[in-house]
Amino acid sequence: MRAGDTARIGPNAILQLVPVLDERVGTDARRRLFLDAGVAELPDGRDMIDEAPVARLHQALRRDLPDIAPAVAASAGAATGDYVIANRIPAFARTVLRLLPAGLAARALSRAITRHAWTFAGSGTFRVASLKPLVFEIAGNPVVRGECAERPVCDWHAAVFERLFRRLVADDYRVVETTCAAAAGAVCRFDVHRNLAKTVLR
Repeated sequence: MRAGDTARIGPNAILQLVPVLDERVGTDARRRLFLDAGVAELPDGRDMIDEAPVARLHQALRRDLPDIAPAVAASAGAATGDYVIANRIPAFARTVLRLLPAGLAARALSRAITRHAWTFAGSGTFRVASLKPLVFEIAGNPVVRGECAERPVCDWHAAVFERLFRRLVADDYRVVETTCAAAAGAVCRFDVHRNLAKTVLR
């Protein structure tokens, strides 16, 4: 990114929150939350958007609606994963991933996520920190930048990753954020593992 460029992130980081919040708190309350975060108009979904209002919105959600924020973010993240699968991954690639052994499919999907990390990491830096066990990291995650929390709060990111793995690799995958930059972590770290004792899709 060149100096002076606006850091951008995918519009689903905002758009997928809309139906979840409308259902949970109502349209008027959702609009007030968006306006308080400086989101006066919804993106059209065609282009990447400035990451700053996305960060403000997610942080306002956690600040103003702490009791439901994790569930709202997780639902929006799962919907984002569904959108990516339906609109950004070719049908042939989806079929191949589902036919591969889980280990090979997980590696292939991890490479694809890395190539398109700017869509969810913005100005942050995404990397696969380990392949076995599989671990993702986001350094400088803009969605939590400057935030202080007692626990990991990247529920949206974890849900995006989990939905992709459950739908495209195996339906017993779990993604858990183990350290978070908002909770005194050096990076936001996500453990991606199989939960063989439970295979129910969220």
